[in-house]
Amino acid sequence: MSERPVIAITMGDPCGIGPEIIVKALQSPEVWNSSIPLVIGDRTALERALSVCDSPLKIREVHSASDARTVPERTIPLLALSHLAETDIAYGAPSVAAGDAVFRYICHAAQLCLGGQVSAMVTAPISKEAMHRAGHDYPGHTELLAELCGTDNFVMMLAGDILRVSLVTIHEALHDVPRLVTFEQVLKTIRVTAEGVARLTGTTSPRLAVLALNPHCGEAGKFGTQETEIIVPAITAACKEGIRAEGPLSADTLFHFAQQGTYDGVVAMYHDQGLIPLKMLHFDDAVNITLGLPIIRTSVDHGTAYNLAGTGSASEKSLLAALRMARKMIV
Repeated sequence: MSERPVIAITMGDPCGIGPEIIVKALQSPEVWNSSIPLVIGDRTALERALSVCDSPLKIREVHSASDARTVPERTIPLLALSHLAETDIAYGAPSVAAGDAVFRYICHAAQLCLGGQVSAMVTAPISKEAMHRAGHDYPGHTELLAELCGTDNFVMMLAGDILRVSLVTIHEALHDVPRLVTFEQVLKTIRVTAEGVARLTGTTSPRLAVLALNPHCGEAGKFGTQETEIIVPAITAACKEGIRAEGPLSADTLFHFAQQGTYDGVVAMYHDQGLIPLKMLHFDDAVNITLGLPIIRTSVDHGTAYNLAGTGSASEKSLLAALRMARKMIV
């Protein structure tokens, strides 16, 4: 791409650390050298973050994505979709007004991506509770974006420089996981992961490890039959399509080998199975990537950190990694 792409950055919950990590990340010359950031959010929250972080950056409100190209560097282009009162953005106290604003930030960024006005979107952390209270009942960014893009062929992946982990089930109660681990869902996750990892790594045939659901891969049915009845057939079908998928493998040992670079990606059956080891290794630099969408979306891998909001001490490393990953994915 001959000119720097515009990347939309949604503010996330203004009652959390989102505005502060945006300000801190945009102080990095790396961001401006490779892209033009466009923050979508609230001016009052962003001004407060500038003060808290003692930042020299300035703000200029814009009315379109293309306007961001006219803003001088070291000045944040802001598309202000909300004008929240100070009572609506109290630190650590997610409000209905903020929850509705967050929903609108995400929707608008997705539409800009779908319309080609921006090349990618990067999201700061949200409060699902505030969104739910505002009437937007989604488990998280991933499911909302899939609906906005009109697809159910999506996969959530968290990635660092060493581990890349995708999930067959995402934000689900643990007791619901076994019935949601189906042949179709496992095979879809393997397919989308293989395509996404190939794009991220430049490897034409990435090697994937597929985890078991039950301890010790079910011990031949003693601890469960999902391995033999669902996961093995899905892996077999994927291999017949030319995908290098191996498993099912026991999660309690697999990550020892995965962190040594044996595999290009890991397919986990449920949220904590895959993300606990990933965050042990990549707590500060992991990136949440939604694979399978017609747009590029990356995100920080952490939450709103209400206990740090307003202190200016929250790390911007994950946001910088998300911006770096989004830029890498832009053709």
